[in-house]
Amino acid sequence: MAFFKKLKDKLFNSSSKLDEGLDAIVEDGGEVDPPPSPQPGEPQQDAPAQPAPRPEEIPPPIDEIPAPAPEELPKAPPQGIVPPTPIEIPVEDTPPSAEAGPSGGLLGRIFGRDTARAPRRVLDDDMLERLEELLITADMGVDTALRVTANMAEGRMGKRLSAVEIKQLLAQEIARIMEPVARPMPLYPKKPQVVLVVGVNGSGKTTTIGKLASQFKAAGKTVVIAAGDTFRAAAVEQLQIWGDRAGVPVMTAPEGSDPASLAWDAMAQAERDGADLLMIDTAGRLQNRADLMEELAKIVRVIRKKDETAPHNTLLVLDATTGQNALSQVETFQKLADVSGLVMTKLDGTARGGVLVALADKFGLPIHAIGVGEQIDDLSPFDPEEFAAALTGLDTE
Repeated sequence: MAFFKKLKDKLFNSSSKLDEGLDAIVEDGGEVDPPPSPQPGEPQQDAPAQPAPRPEEIPPPIDEIPAPAPEELPKAPPQGIVPPTPIEIPVEDTPPSAEAGPSGGLLGRIFGRDTARAPRRVLDDDMLERLEELLITADMGVDTALRVTANMAEGRMGKRLSAVEIKQLLAQEIARIMEPVARPMPLYPKKPQVVLVVGVNGSGKTTTIGKLASQFKAAGKTVVIAAGDTFRAAAVEQLQIWGDRAGVPVMTAPEGSDPASLAWDAMAQAERDGADLLMIDTAGRLQNRADLMEELAKIVRVIRKKDETAPHNTLLVLDATTGQNALSQVETFQKLADVSGLVMTKLDGTARGGVLVALADKFGLPIHAIGVGEQIDDLSPFDPEEFAAALTGLDTE
């Protein structure tokens, strides 16, 4: 739940965009339900009933009021007797919470407003079209957006729905799509288990490796990192910093060295050391650069000469800010490197969080983790229900 709060707080652009868009769709053409008519004998809500007067407060009829006796003076009470003091009964201005009106109940407590008086709009073709456009704008993709809205509308056409109900339906559909792909990275008894990490420039591969290495070490695994981006000294230095943070050794090679050769040497060293995991970083490469993609294919071929079952995991790190471009990245890297799982980073800085739903719907690849920050603990196993709630702006606390 702690990470959900962090995710909800940081996934601001995506969630606020969907949240505000859904509210606007319902309010545009929606109407507030009138208050329910009182039943016979019940007081009007706008005019709360006054408490019945006590018997002593009811004045007698005028003709029964005795005329005062002339020059009659009040008699003093007998000595030793104190006249009784009137008892004041306080009248509460506000009824007890148990008698609250329509703002009470679970939804009223969760959302802090009178859900019974919230605007409602009839679910019709025009509303569905607006919903589809909103989901496409959030980079959920045309096909996925159409499928999601169709499922939301099934059996509900013509019904009047509030924005809260629409968000709940949308969150349910998103969670249903994401549930089959929410799987942690599998661990095998094979030593060393080779994890190849790939992705385009700036996707967050280096920070992801450091965060994963820290988590695996905390779980009792021995981890070695190979700095396979041998063409950028800054990349090697950054990986060494993350290795120091995680307490994990980092193998390097001279600048400009063949990354496939480093991968071979790192596998041999990890095998001699009895390491559980070898995580190999690779240089960022655009999916439309054939020469760079061929270099990645060479790394895979060399690794398999050392161990025909390796790499045992190929993680593709995706930058959420790239939006629909992430789909073409998955297609290209999957062909060359046989991608086995995804990690999505930078969800805290984008209005395109819906692309993760499109990826799950189209490819069905496991989503091992998501990142929402630069700290070493800002990477967490993917939880579909928490993600769906954060994306749609629902509050599950």
